[in-house]
Amino acid sequence: MDSTTTAPLLQPSAASSKEGPGPAPAQHGEGSRELEAILADASKPWAWRAWEGARLELPLLLRVALPAVAVYMINFVMSMSTQIFAYAANFPIQKFLQAQSIVAPSAYISVATLALHLGLSWVAVYRLGLGLLGGSLVLSFSWWVIVAAQFGYIVTSARCRDTWTGFTTQAFSGLGTFFKLSAASAVMLCLETWYFQIIVLIAGLLKNPELSLDSLSICMNVNAWVFMISVGFNAAASVRVGNELGAGNPRAAAFSVFMVTSLSFIAATVCAVVVLCLRDQLSYFFTGGEAVARAVSDLCPLLAATLVLNGIQPVLSGVAVGCGWQAFVAYVNVGCYYVVGVPLGVFLGFYLDLGAKGVWSGMVIGGTLTQTLILLWVTVRTDWNKEVENAKARLDKWDDKKQPLLVED
Repeated sequence: MDSTTTAPLLQPSAASSKEGPGPAPAQHGEGSRELEAILADASKPWAWRAWEGARLELPLLLRVALPAVAVYMINFVMSMSTQIFAYAANFPIQKFLQAQSIVAPSAYISVATLALHLGLSWVAVYRLGLGLLGGSLVLSFSWWVIVAAQFGYIVTSARCRDTWTGFTTQAFSGLGTFFKLSAASAVMLCLETWYFQIIVLIAGLLKNPELSLDSLSICMNVNAWVFMISVGFNAAASVRVGNELGAGNPRAAAFSVFMVTSLSFIAATVCAVVVLCLRDQLSYFFTGGEAVARAVSDLCPLLAATLVLNGIQPVLSGVAVGCGWQAFVAYVNVGCYYVVGVPLGVFLGFYLDLGAKGVWSGMVIGGTLTQTLILLWVTVRTDWNKEVENAKARLDKWDDKKQPLLVED
């Protein structure tokens, strides 16, 4: 998924640009196939690493904090290792469609797969008695269903006839250049995603770790649900900004940033208000227990603040991707999350004995808030005319590494 954030940088520009040695649709298709080739190779060591990590390292970590759940987590992680390959295929396909403003088919496929996933999960977990193992296996299977359905649409749809011409050796040229662009994107997203996993590990070392993990897990699940709304706006922002920059429309790119950020902020604010109104009942949607309910209610103000910030930050990250600022955002993530956020969370959670609230406060203040303010400041000061020139230069540099797909007489 991380490397696919490069796709909005090149694919939309190629799809929108009227210049170049070959037809733009064909260039767009080649970019998608390059990305798939890179991610397919990159998935192999990650899948092996997930398997070995679950087999050797995860048991040690969990037996220190929560011995009772160690066995279940090991089986869950190991059975999901094949899902990494589905990610490698799915996200380039999605970006390939989004760059052409083809969104509805992916949405319909996702809804249908969700219905199938719910039914199969119930059968595997309860009827067959497979528990967490069954849930993880069904999850991996569902992702492959999405991949197969979307690829089938691309191959058979007339809308992709000009952009998808099949796999050729041309797709494997220029992989080095594409990989360099992907590296910064991968670092940018990995640093942000791993940060949330570190928060969970830290919470497992707090006093009363079961209660801390229960309350944090519920809040992070709610945050993840609402975050998906912002991820949708993130995709829209990165693709739209990339399209407008590639087409040479700086004012349209700036207007797109304003509109997408505003809509995402409004949606996140509404969700935050709902969370505050249901703070005393929120935990009962997940589990019972009065102690957990009180802990979740205590975290809800911080959760609401996080939701509002996450209505802005992912969209600005999408803008950064569309403009090619991945390396800059990676440095921002290191500073905000790991230099400020984690130490502040540890200090508040352990030394001031604020527990889960302290850990979450460090994440919100040090990580999300600081990052959002920096990205907002950079976006407001952006010279969009210069970004149009930079987009054209990146596309020309990428094209120079490849042979023309069509030579005009």
